[in-house]
Amino acid sequence: MEQVILVNEYDVELGLMEKIEAHEKALLHRAFSVFVFNDQSEMLLQQRALTKYHSGGLWTNACCSHPRPGEIILQAANRRLQEEMGFETPLTKVFDFVYKAPFSNGLTEHEFDHVFVGQYNGTIHPNHEEVANYAFYSMEEIESITFNDPEFFTEWFKIAFPMIKKWWQQNLAR
Repeated sequence: MEQVILVNEYDVELGLMEKIEAHEKALLHRAFSVFVFNDQSEMLLQQRALTKYHSGGLWTNACCSHPRPGEIILQAANRRLQEEMGFETPLTKVFDFVYKAPFSNGLTEHEFDHVFVGQYNGTIHPNHEEVANYAFYSMEEIESITFNDPEFFTEWFKIAFPMIKKWWQQNLAR
C-alpha cells in the first residue's frame, strides 16, 4: 500500500495516508515534478501510460510523483526519473506551488508540488508501464499546443507550464 505525506500549505508534515484515499478525499499532500531540458533548450515531455489511475494518455513533464515517507524530496525525484524515464541527471529545485485539480473519475490531485529541473541529452529508456511515449519540444511549440489543444496535457502541467516558462526565460532561453 503506497502512502503519501499529508502536509499543510507551508509543507509541514501532518501525517500519512494511503495514496488513493488521499486523492479521494482531496487532501493536500507532498509531491514533486521534474522538468528536463536538452542542449537546444527543448523540454522533455512524456505521454502517460493509458493504464495510469488518472490522466492516462495525457502529455506532461518528464516525471512526477510523491516522495515516500522519510524520503528526501530530491532523492525521490531522482529515483522516479530513473524509474519512469530510465536515466539520471543532476536536478536542481527551482520553485514550488500548490494546486488542486479534480478528475472525472472522482479523484482529486491536491498537491504541494516541489519543482526540479535538469539537463539531459543522452539515451532515454522509458518504463512502458508508466510512459506511452516521449518527445522533446521547444517552449514555443508547447505554448502553442497548450493554448490550442489544452486537453492533451495533464492539469498540473497546464498550471506549472507558465511558471516553468518564466524560470526558463530567466535561466536557459537563448
